Amino acid sequence: MRIAVVLGGGGLKGFAHLGVVRALRERGITPTVFAGTSIGSLVAAAVTTGTSVERLEHSARELKRAQLFQLNRMKIVIDRMRAPSVYAGEPLRALINDLVHERTFAQLVSPLFVNTVDAETGFQQVWGMPGLQEVSVRDAVYASCALPGAFPPGLVGGRTCMDGGAVDNLPVNVAAQDMDAVIAVDVGSSDMTRAEGIAGKGFFDISMRAAQITTAALQRAQLDKWTKPPMLLIRPRVNHIDWFAFGHAAFLIDEGYRAAVEALEHFETMMTAGAGIYPRRVMEVEVSRELCVGCRLCTVLAPGLFAMDAEGKAYARERILHWSPADGAFVRQCPTSAITARRLERRTPPSVTSFRD
Repeated sequence: MRIAVVLGGGGLKGFAHLGVVRALRERGITPTVFAGTSIGSLVAAAVTTGTSVERLEHSARELKRAQLFQLNRMKIVIDRMRAPSVYAGEPLRALINDLVHERTFAQLVSPLFVNTVDAETGFQQVWGMPGLQEVSVRDAVYASCALPGAFPPGLVGGRTCMDGGAVDNLPVNVAAQDMDAVIAVDVGSSDMTRAEGIAGKGFFDISMRAAQITTAALQRAQLDKWTKPPMLLIRPRVNHIDWFAFGHAAFLIDEGYRAAVEALEHFETMMTAGAGIYPRRVMEVEVSRELCVGCRLCTVLAPGLFAMDAEGKAYARERILHWSPADGAFVRQCPTSAITARRLERRTPPSVTSFRD
């Protein structure tokens, strides 16, 4: 069975990937190919080049802010607005060099795809694909982790590249070619929770918020069209952790493991179905007539699910739905919070409709 494992970007929340990898190994699932963006590419590359999960977990727990974030003082003083980044790139390179063994993609035993963006052309550049294998894995991983504005772009095979999350934070389409199934781990855009007081924070936090919003929108559009191969979408509950908050490694690893174990209970069901995104859960959707102001946004975002009645109020065409983790983003987009979605018991009702239908 050919299985692609795709690890998404999300800053230090990506430590959850380590728990997922451990759960996969315990279940005996050996990926045919790894793919990743940003910290997802770092974990994927480290594992693919032979670094043990135990060592990665130890490094995650021991990582301190001063090891990674060192102000690019000289460049800022000398170049001012022309400085390429707030932080120096050397600490990030040192971390990558410590965890990823020096290899070219052509030298790897198992395929690895590292997602970046060519900063000059503006197009996605996925290293490890045919014709793009005679470059250093370390260089590609650095570029994939080089968040614009935070770290300087990296040079890979003569091309100036940066964080691939700018166009594809979860590169499932790239990894899915010729695969029987995809296991995707999303830690960066799974839940757009409310960012209280964001306007009063610094430019870096506001820029990160903008990046998160863009990433989430791009990912929703990608997953809305997904059919084959079947995908197991693992979304650890890490949205309450900041992208660059230190001191949470143990929780993140454990949560990644928990989420993977829970999702893998549906692995056989997914393979039998042969299409779609899993796991699926039975949900009940309701619209509060008192809170609904008739803005029609829900009918625009999900026209197959919502309609307007004679009094200009929205209602759900069907209340009981069968949702994957990729469904239901419109619930949080209602401006008056009039839409609620409640998970029902594990038993499946006689008639269940998928949101994608």
